[in-house]
Amino acid sequence: MPIGAQPPGRRGTADEPYSALNLRLILAAFGFVVCTLLAIWLFHAGWTVPGWLLLAWAVVAVVDMVVVQFRRRARRRAEGDGHHSLFE
Repeated sequence: MPIGAQPPGRRGTADEPYSALNLRLILAAFGFVVCTLLAIWLFHAGWTVPGWLLLAWAVVAVVDMVVVQFRRRARRRAEGDGHHSLFE
């Protein structure tokens, strides 16, 4: 799967992007922090299965953050070093 500024074949344009990358990055980071803290608490309380499930979700959040960062870099290369708001 090529990781460019936007996946090929999507309906978004440069003026109306397909995904709000900055917002998606913040939400993934929030999900990572919350899942990690809850997993630690669950392990401490002795609930190992829900703890492992939350750790798996934390890993998914990290993978999402990496993919979003690659797409943000590709957007920066394609569009130049312009300012992007949280919802772009």
